[in-house]
Amino acid sequence: MEGMRGEPTLKPPFPAVHGYKGQPSNVNNVETFANVPIIITKGADWFASIGSEKSKGTKVFALAGQINNVGLIEVPMGTTLRDIIYEIGGGIKGGRKFKAVQTGGPSGGCLTEKHLDTPIDYESLAAAGSMMGSGGMVVMDDTSCMVAIAKFYLEFTCEESCGKCSPCRIGNKRMLEILTKITEGRGTMDDLQELRNLAAVIKDTALCGLGQTSPNPVLSTLDNFWDEYVEHVVDKKCRAGVCKKLMRYEIDKEKCIGCGACKKNCPAEAISKTDYIAPGHKLPSMMIDPSKCIKCGACISTCKFGAISVK
Repeated sequence: MEGMRGEPTLKPPFPAVHGYKGQPSNVNNVETFANVPIIITKGADWFASIGSEKSKGTKVFALAGQINNVGLIEVPMGTTLRDIIYEIGGGIKGGRKFKAVQTGGPSGGCLTEKHLDTPIDYESLAAAGSMMGSGGMVVMDDTSCMVAIAKFYLEFTCEESCGKCSPCRIGNKRMLEILTKITEGRGTMDDLQELRNLAAVIKDTALCGLGQTSPNPVLSTLDNFWDEYVEHVVDKKCRAGVCKKLMRYEIDKEKCIGCGACKKNCPAEAISKTDYIAPGHKLPSMMIDPSKCIKCGACISTCKFGAISVK
């Protein structure tokens, strides 16, 4: 048996542990390999002079989300989240308020304003409830719903799971079902405790790193944004207006002039006239039937008087 260019390879049966085409192989992240030439060129002491006490060298991050300067960045280990977000990243888009930053890729945790001075190294991120992971860094502003964010990342994990072990294959699906209930206004306080219980079991019993870290977005948002979960469960409200089934479109009867433009453009026929005529107006104001409303937003884009809002 020969390789693609005629190089000799081991003949089957291969040993229990073998590399690509039976040859010795080193499987690692590209970033790790990229550090090798510069370490050989400048020496280990030079490389160790960069970074923090336990995390040496630099780290590449994919900076993304609601931030002015997105892209790939390389920073010394120990650089704080604040420096990356506000100095390198140029701050939050549109001058909005910073809400959270998720580090480490889909299995990383969501950190808050209190974590902005956390140095970027393996130990500090883990202690804060996140991880270095694949070097992802997604910045979120106050228009983000953290329950929906946790659900988004868990959807990715469920899709990527190999299905070999039950904690990851089944446990994450059960967590996703609970998060779906919560974002649709069907959740209970017992569901929040069940999320914590499932997350703990999955972290302790999943076979690989994907399963063991998959609950991180859920656990970190439960810890750091507990009030948002309670709002979804108790008040049936999404403060960010992201969870569609919790949205409620309302017409301000004092602003509505009764022109009927919204009614004509409503595809669900959810808008009708009331008996109320606001002072200074000649026609009755309109109202939205929440049981019929499909939350498409056509009424808001049609109304020229700012009488319709999302609650």
